[in-house]
Amino acid sequence: MDDLMAARSQMALSLGFHIIFACIGMIMPFLMAISHYKFLRSGKEKYKVLTKAWSKGVAIFFVTGAVSGTMLSFELGLLWPEFMKHAGPIFGMPFSLEGTAFFIEAIALGFFLYGWEKFNPWFHWFTGVVVGISGLASGILVVAANAWMNSPAGFDYVNGEYLNIDPMAAMFNDAWFTQALHMILAAFVATCFAVAGIHAWMLTKGKNSPIHKAALKISLTIGAVAAILQPISGDLSAKDVAVRQPAKLAAMEAHFKTETSAPLIIGGIPDEENQTVNYAIKLPGALSFLAHGDFNASVTGLDQIPKDEHPPVTVTHFAFQIMVGCGMLLMLTGIVWLLGLWKNKRFIYSKRFLGLIALLTPLGFIAVEAGWFVTEVGRQPWILYGIMKTKEAVTPMPGIVYSFILYAVIYLSLAGIVSLLLVRQIKNLDQNPDLSLPSNT
Repeated sequence: MDDLMAARSQMALSLGFHIIFACIGMIMPFLMAISHYKFLRSGKEKYKVLTKAWSKGVAIFFVTGAVSGTMLSFELGLLWPEFMKHAGPIFGMPFSLEGTAFFIEAIALGFFLYGWEKFNPWFHWFTGVVVGISGLASGILVVAANAWMNSPAGFDYVNGEYLNIDPMAAMFNDAWFTQALHMILAAFVATCFAVAGIHAWMLTKGKNSPIHKAALKISLTIGAVAAILQPISGDLSAKDVAVRQPAKLAAMEAHFKTETSAPLIIGGIPDEENQTVNYAIKLPGALSFLAHGDFNASVTGLDQIPKDEHPPVTVTHFAFQIMVGCGMLLMLTGIVWLLGLWKNKRFIYSKRFLGLIALLTPLGFIAVEAGWFVTEVGRQPWILYGIMKTKEAVTPMPGIVYSFILYAVIYLSLAGIVSLLLVRQIKNLDQNPDLSLPSNT
C-alpha cells in the first residue's frame, strides 16, 4: 500500500466510524425530547424512564463523536497539508461555527443530564431540544464544508493562486443544500430504524413491553416519515450532480457512453475495460428523466470525460446501488408501519413484523456508509473538484501506512467500548422496576 492509498484509507476509516457516531449524536436528542415531552404532558412514568435511558445514550455518543471528530480535524492537517494550506482560509468559517454549535450542545447537554428535579420542567425539556438543534447545526455545517469540496466557490483561481476569497459564498456553495438535506434525512432514517430495531428485538424476547413499545412507536414513526421523504432529496441531489459533476453521475450509473434517452441501470456488474454493464436491468429513458426531467435528454457518459479524471466506476456503482436498495427497503417498511398504526396495530406488533424491524437495525447505517462512498470515491481523482487532485494534496511524509494501522486500532477499540456501554444500558433498562408497570401507564 503506497502512502496515497494509506492516507485515503485512513480518512475513509475515520469518516466511516465518525459518521455513525455523528448521526446518532445528532438525532437521538430529538427522540429524547419527544419522549420527554410525552412524559411532561401525560405524566406516564414509562416516558420518563425512556427519556433518561436515551439521554445516557446521547451522552455516550456525544463523547465518542467529539473524540472521533477531533481526530478527523487533526488528520486533515497532517495527511492533506497542501489542501489545507489553500482551503483553510476559504472554508474555515463553517468549521469555526461548528465549534460554536458544539460548545452550545455541550452546555445544553450538561444542563439536561443534571437538571432533573432542579430546573423548571419545561426549561429542562427545552435544554434537551437545544442539544438536538445545535447537534443538527453542527452536522449541516460540516456537510457544507464537504459540499465545498464537491462544488468549489467563494474564490477566484488564477494561475495557481486563490484570490478574492468570500467565506460566505464558500459556505453556501451550490451543493450545500442538497447534500445537507440528503445527509440529515439519512441520519434520521439510519438512527431511528436502528433504535427501533433494538427495541423491536427486546419485544420479540418477551421483555417488559411498556417502554419498548413507546420507544418503538416514537423512533419508527419518525424514521418512516424520513424514509418516505428521502427519495425526494435523492432526486434533488441526482439532478444537482448531473449538472455539477457529470463524471460522478456516470460512475454511479456505470454510464459509459453519452446518449439521449439514457437508460437507468438497476444492479449489474460494470466491466470498465469493455465499457459495458453485465447482468443489469435497464429502464429506457429513466436516467435521462431522473437527471434532467426529460426522457429524451442527453446524459453525459464517461466517454466525454478525460480518462485520467474517471472515478472508480465499480466501487461507486456498487455503493450507489446498495444505498438506493437499502433506502427503498426502509421506505417500504416505513409505509407498512404507518399504515399499520392507522389500520392494523395487531400486525405491526406481531413477532413476525417486529423480527423484520430487528433485522433492519443496521440497514440505515449501511446506506449511510454507501452514500459516503458515492460522495467521496465518486469525486476522485479530485480532492477539490476540478482544481486540486488528491495526489497533489497528500503529505510527503513517508510511513503513512503505520498511522493507518494505529488509527484502525483506536477506532476499533472505540467502537468496542461504545458497544459494551450500549449493551449495558439496554440491560439496565430492562432491569428497571418501573418497567413492570401496566402497559397503560
